Amino acid sequence: MESVPLDRLDRRLVHALKVDGRASFARMGAVLGVSDQTVARRYARLRSSGGLRVVGVPEWYGMEQWFFRLRSTPDAAAPIAEALARRTDTYWVHLVSGGSEVLCSTRPDTRASRDALLLGKLPRTPRITDFTAYQLLRGYEPDPTLFVHRLGDGLEPAEVDALRQPAPTGLPPVPPDDADRAILAVLGRDGRAGHAELARAAGCSESTARRRLDTLRSTGQVRFDLDLVNDLIEVDTTAMIFLSVLPSELFAAADQLIRHAPVNFAAAVTGPINLIASVSCPDARGLFEYLGGPIGRLPGVTGYETAPSVRVLKRHGQLG
Repeated sequence: MESVPLDRLDRRLVHALKVDGRASFARMGAVLGVSDQTVARRYARLRSSGGLRVVGVPEWYGMEQWFFRLRSTPDAAAPIAEALARRTDTYWVHLVSGGSEVLCSTRPDTRASRDALLLGKLPRTPRITDFTAYQLLRGYEPDPTLFVHRLGDGLEPAEVDALRQPAPTGLPPVPPDDADRAILAVLGRDGRAGHAELARAAGCSESTARRRLDTLRSTGQVRFDLDLVNDLIEVDTTAMIFLSVLPSELFAAADQLIRHAPVNFAAAVTGPINLIASVSCPDARGLFEYLGGPIGRLPGVTGYETAPSVRVLKRHGQLG
């Protein structure tokens, strides 16, 4: 990745993309107080550096999401992680805990594809010494307003509100059709892909592609996220935290956790470890202070584990 220093306008632009990854250059320019040409030029520079990418994340009704935690013999973790990253049914893959564990997520389209990985491939993989699967029950995304803490500078709350998309109207009862899936596949690679590219993938007109995308967004079948390399914003330490929370306090703990500035996402999951979170801190000391402070004050927490990330092999469905 090319090293790209961020000035104040860059940071405000990154924040704007976090709020709405598909906002037009003109709309972002109006909020940032610059021309759309300036926004387009700054975005192209950040995008070409390899440090920033907008991605479309599918979220349709009935979609299952799973997290896998694998422990293996010391020499096997990296090859296992690399093999998982090459699979089309994995979404992100991290090598953690000094390289002795692999964390992986998957979003299977069908029960058969889920079972092939969960019940077939992984349990029979040589040198895996421990394997735990967690089903995601509810995901939590931070409010975009909090992203300013990660950047060190960014948008004011009123500027965030000016870029926010309306909340989804509700999930439809059936998954997307083949044309929608083709659009989602393109958006997974480039969340800002133009309507002409979406139309070619779906085999329809640009107006139809635009209408389909509007429907996918308004019904909550796709959301847009920012794939941001930590080096771009001077984040040195990323870790996954596994928490055991009393059932009576789970909702309250999750609601508080997702408001913590270091948290990238959180999820309530199945199992005795029932709340997990990805966090990013400037350094190891920052992680220590976070664990000894905000985490320790969450209600109902009876224990936790921390798995620092050593290497990201895949994120948002794309190889790292």
